[in-house]
Amino acid sequence: MNIFEEDKYYIANTYSRQPVEFVYGEGSYLYDVNGKKYIDFGSGIAVNGLGIAQSDWAKAVIKQIKTLPHVSNLCYTQPQVNLAKLLCSKTKLSKVFFSNSGAEANECAIKAARKYSFDKYGEGRYEIITLKNSFHGRTMATLTATGQDVFHNYFMPFLDGFKYAEANNYESVKKAISNKTCAVMLELIQGEGGVIPLDVDFVKKVASLCKKKDILLILDEVQTGNGRTGTLYAYMQYGIKPDIVTTAKGLGNGLPIGATMFNEKTSNVLTPGTHGSTFGGNPVSAAGACVVLKKLNSKLLIEVKAKSDKIISELSGLKGVKSISGLGLMLGIECDDLKEKVNACLEKGLVVLTAKNKIRLLPALNISNDTLDAGLNILKEVLK
Repeated sequence: MNIFEEDKYYIANTYSRQPVEFVYGEGSYLYDVNGKKYIDFGSGIAVNGLGIAQSDWAKAVIKQIKTLPHVSNLCYTQPQVNLAKLLCSKTKLSKVFFSNSGAEANECAIKAARKYSFDKYGEGRYEIITLKNSFHGRTMATLTATGQDVFHNYFMPFLDGFKYAEANNYESVKKAISNKTCAVMLELIQGEGGVIPLDVDFVKKVASLCKKKDILLILDEVQTGNGRTGTLYAYMQYGIKPDIVTTAKGLGNGLPIGATMFNEKTSNVLTPGTHGSTFGGNPVSAAGACVVLKKLNSKLLIEVKAKSDKIISELSGLKGVKSISGLGLMLGIECDDLKEKVNACLEKGLVVLTAKNKIRLLPALNISNDTLDAGLNILKEVLK
């Protein structure tokens, strides 16, 4: 059997894979088993923000692997503390819980929100409002939090305690709030929902309402975080102060890590025995993530915005392009015949992703202008 047949035979059939086997990568390039070179506009779904196997990141990871690859979270490790200090200093949030993925980070946020209300108000104040068209993960709680009916099949009964409001509709959120509400959870850009940003005015109004009613504001920055939108976290462009922020993906740059960050109000909600993780904050992942955060300086973030403007400028008005949405280097290109266009890009040596009816672009934040131009030339040819 070849790899495609073996994969289908031995691995659970949960992915619609593209017909390519990658064996090597460097920066913004991938190479398949036949040596064919591809430009990577997907970054492993917004993971390889510094490109594949960035040298400083790789050195830190290898050094930590040779020093201490794992130890129980019942002990202290310096890489984990270093990473927490960096996150807190850059966000002005107070404490961090480390996990292994975005879904786990969101699970932690959900638990913390409910415990905050339980501790302060007692039983019965447990509902969390999310937005229709949102996506928060594939565990039972985060799947329930996801505001898309297409995901609410097969696994019944889903968890109680979630309501769904209309995105960019303040009155819808206000109407959903009751004396049972403990939190509102938002993606500032609905990534899997079609790369759709929330309106600044809507977000500010929701944040203000949450503060007034002592309802926690949770921001899911799993995909939007770590420089992806042109600021360290997308909420920094919205002029708000969240109570809890979750992130993952680009923080690891290829290794599994998730982080749930708490402000002063929520920083001491979780106590020994109320939450935990065997691998969360693993020294290897933490050492690599420290490099990522140090690399996300103002110069790189300015470049992210410039590259975003370049992509939008070159693709806007192009025949076959219906609309462009998103922020920074998280963009969605609405077009017809989506599957055919994605396959055509791959055939021509360009890896892109999809979200609903759009081609989704998530290139490395430090992709060179020459490589970006080469990828855009392929994409423009396919879109036309």
